[in-house]
Parts: sequence; C-alpha cells; structure tokens
Amino acid sequence: MNLQTIDRIRKFTEDRDWDQFHSPANLAKSISIEANELLECFQWDEENYDLEHVKEELADVIVYCQDMLDKLGLDVDEIVNAKMTKNEAKYPVEKAKGKYDKYSEL
Repeated sequence: MNLQTIDRIRKFTEDRDWDQFHSPANLAKSISIEANELLECFQWDEENYDLEHVKEELADVIVYCQDMLDKLGLDVDEIVNAKMTKNEAKYPVEKAKGKYDKYSEL
C-alpha cells in the first residue's frame, strides 16, 4: 500500500477520534468480523458473486489491518517477510508444489 493511502486511513481515524477505541483486541475482532463479511459474499454461490461488494469488504479488512499495524508499531514489510521466510522453510517447493497438505503432512 502506498504512503498516501496509509496517510488517508490514519487521517480518517484521527479526524473521528477513533484511536481511543482501537485496542489490539478490538481491532482483531473488527478484522475477523470484516473477514467474515467478505466470506459471506461467497456463502451460497462461489462463482456468481458481487465483485463490488467483495472489494468493499476486502478494503474493510485491509483498513483494519493497517490500523492494527499502527497500534502495535509494526512494519507490514517486516512482518510479512518474516512470515514468508518461515512459510518457505515449512513448505519447501520440492515437497509442497501442487499439494495442499499441511506442512506436518508433507
């Protein structure tokens, strides 16, 4: 996400004085709630979904994730790359390619 978009998210929260409600627990709950609303877009039909609604719910998840990053003082690139390093070790290409098995089952 570019800095202009991140700044816009931060300004939205600041202008409304909502940071006071953004505890890590509340943000985690909000991320989960919005992720479930995203899942609801596919509840009865996985092929014929409303792309605009999907985009709105996905954006809500991303905004709350950015709020959580800010609240915890985390850098998205740092934590994603750290997790990818772990994933690459748990799921080596030669064992995992084309499979959906859990790492302990490879």
